[in-house]
Amino acid sequence: MEKWNHTSNDFILLGLFPQNQTGFLLLFFIMLVFFLATMGNMAMIHLIRVDPHLHTPMYYLLSQLSLMDLMYISTTVPKMAFNFLFGQKDISFLGCGVQNFFFLTMAACEGLLLASMAYDQYVAICHPLHYPIRMSNRMCVKIIIGSWTLGSINSLVYTVYILHFSYWRSKAIDHFFCDVSAMLSLACMDTWVYEYMVFTSTTLFLLLPFLGITASYGRVLFAVYHMRSKEGRKKAFTTCSTHLTVVIFYYAPFVYTYLWPKNLHSPAEYKILAVFYTILTPMLNPIIYSLRNKEVLGAMTRVFGIFSFLKE
Repeated sequence: MEKWNHTSNDFILLGLFPQNQTGFLLLFFIMLVFFLATMGNMAMIHLIRVDPHLHTPMYYLLSQLSLMDLMYISTTVPKMAFNFLFGQKDISFLGCGVQNFFFLTMAACEGLLLASMAYDQYVAICHPLHYPIRMSNRMCVKIIIGSWTLGSINSLVYTVYILHFSYWRSKAIDHFFCDVSAMLSLACMDTWVYEYMVFTSTTLFLLLPFLGITASYGRVLFAVYHMRSKEGRKKAFTTCSTHLTVVIFYYAPFVYTYLWPKNLHSPAEYKILAVFYTILTPMLNPIIYSLRNKEVLGAMTRVFGIFSFLKE
């Protein structure tokens, strides 16, 4: 095979759907999900910004989660839809790098942020008297800045590294966006160092936070079980189950994709799993956090004048 001079050629994204009637139907569904995710996350950010009742560390972190989800889904879906509708498959070398950077940044940032939200719930329920100190507004700002900074630095290192690979002329990426795993198969050089780095990064930014979240919520559920107040038990259990739903939908496909041996995956599996953490989760987050949270529903009533029938 011949090497590809990446300074003058584009990558080719093979996409997610076939170019037929079924593909158009599936694309319509994805665009509907994209619209719901965009509107839902923008509404959540606006609510938290304008409603004083939501000016707490928990909701500040939630607003950042919505911002990350908004950027997450905007990184992949518009380009995929454009290529499908206009019969194109190409993406420039620079465009692939930019897409890769934002995807990796959001993946790392969201992993750290979800762990921080689990810690917030742990302190609020298990150590309520210490909450004003452990989760002060200043600490919340540090968590947010730290998540964005670590995620961006991690992503920048990986993006610069992978863009310096030499590639074969067969530069078709069997994916709907510039995913690291799919790009590695196109490199005409030994990539074991990069693969080891990906494994290490996935462990640090996804697996360890996931284990921390599991431990935090395990401790929270134990504390909830021993609560005397039935109403308090119900509210705490609802909050924990809501967060765990988001965590499972986000972490499970990611960990399976990047920590499971590559020879046990097929390109189709990679793409299906990617749909969960790049498209479905950004839509589900605002729905789950709003419809199962009376404080958010109350904010919607005050700001938008909707869901007034749910107000007690």
